[in-house]
Amino acid sequence: MGVDRALHDFKSLVSGSEIDLAGAALAVARIEYPDLAPEQWLARLDDLAARSTAAKLADPRRALDRLRGFLFEEAGFRGNADDYYDPRNSCLNDVLDRQLGIPITLSVLVMEVGRRVGIEILGIGLPGHFCVGARLGDELLLLDPFGGGRRLARDEAEAIASRAVGRQVELTDAHFTPTTKAQIVVRMLRNLQGIYARREDWGKALSVIDRLLVLETDAPMHVRDRGTVLVKLGELHRGASEWERYLTRYPQARDAATFKEELRRVRQTLAERN
Repeated sequence: MGVDRALHDFKSLVSGSEIDLAGAALAVARIEYPDLAPEQWLARLDDLAARSTAAKLADPRRALDRLRGFLFEEAGFRGNADDYYDPRNSCLNDVLDRQLGIPITLSVLVMEVGRRVGIEILGIGLPGHFCVGARLGDELLLLDPFGGGRRLARDEAEAIASRAVGRQVELTDAHFTPTTKAQIVVRMLRNLQGIYARREDWGKALSVIDRLLVLETDAPMHVRDRGTVLVKLGELHRGASEWERYLTRYPQARDAATFKEELRRVRQTLAERN
């Protein structure tokens, strides 16, 4: 099954009013594994939920504590701080197989297993870091899946965010607003885009951008980046067309002058070839 089919399936998964988060995360993983069949990995999530026995506990707080203990102590899920930029950390199937991930994929794991045992767990996108909030009545209890599922006080979350972005961050109530599932998938894709750019794996970077454009149609940065990646791949005509589209629609962009010069150089190269 090729990448085009994988992209078609991704569009189908994220086009509805309610996104199946686990399904969408596995569809993202098909950038690495085009033939990935999601059924066995969805079954793995079901199995984790059943083995946790958290659904059998009537008290929500005890059920949450049981779920945290099971996932991060018994099942052994943990953050991969040693090789953070390994693309496998961004693939939910690999996270399930290796018990290693980054904040956002471990958060998806907790959210999806939590949903299966009847606990409402929401994604919280802090600056430079992703965590979750468990809804217990009127309380939103903050947890850090990358930190072994430990509970986070607000000042601890602020310290983590500050370390992540390399400057002091003051978190407001708005920072703790739960993210939508679409926003989570976008953040997963942006992580992968950065990883593939580091590796100069431009084919997979293009696959990421094509998926970002499904969720954020014609967003200026994605149109611009698509042109850049196509040029990196040697597809100068297509890359130039994307840059032209970017500059036509966003002539006041801060990097407009830079990309006008890049476009001029590409046109000159194409003219010399002819």
